[in-house]
Amino acid sequence: MSRIGKKPVAIPSGVTATIDGGKLNVKGPKGILSLTLREEITYALEDGGISVQPANDSKAARAFWGMQRTMVQNLVTGVTEGFTKKLLINGVGYRAAAQGKVLNLKLGYSHDVNIDVPEGLEVKTPDNTTVEISGADKQKVGQLAAEVRRWRKPEPYKGKGIKYDGEFIFRKEGKKK
Repeated sequence: MSRIGKKPVAIPSGVTATIDGGKLNVKGPKGILSLTLREEITYALEDGGISVQPANDSKAARAFWGMQRTMVQNLVTGVTEGFTKKLLINGVGYRAAAQGKVLNLKLGYSHDVNIDVPEGLEVKTPDNTTVEISGADKQKVGQLAAEVRRWRKPEPYKGKGIKYDGEFIFRKEGKKK
């Protein structure tokens, strides 16, 4: 039994949800998101919420139950509040600048790294060592943050690189004399 899956997803005011043609569409102030429904799970719109239950007692249905409920919750949270990832850049000469729909990174390579921002996401650089990625779709926000981080992962000796805000980088001592 999934503890997460048992709870229905509450739909706040200003958000509408519809199930049609194997898709769940959620519309709110931040946009419209949709989720392709799995046949192992049954979805039901009930009084002010979306109920997610396994369609049968198969192992696959039980495995998808909690995950599908969390994905529905992410849709509702995305259209109401949205999601944000904050990246911190550490290193001499490492900088970031958002220029329209392009994120420009100077990371010590012989060239600048330009990353196109996908539709539906917004990238801000409050200062030249901070990148804030925000949007309604949690998967897209996390994917873009991972792609930015991939260019310079934090290294354990000096801590140089791009890390998530709040991420702990295990530091190593280095050579001894």
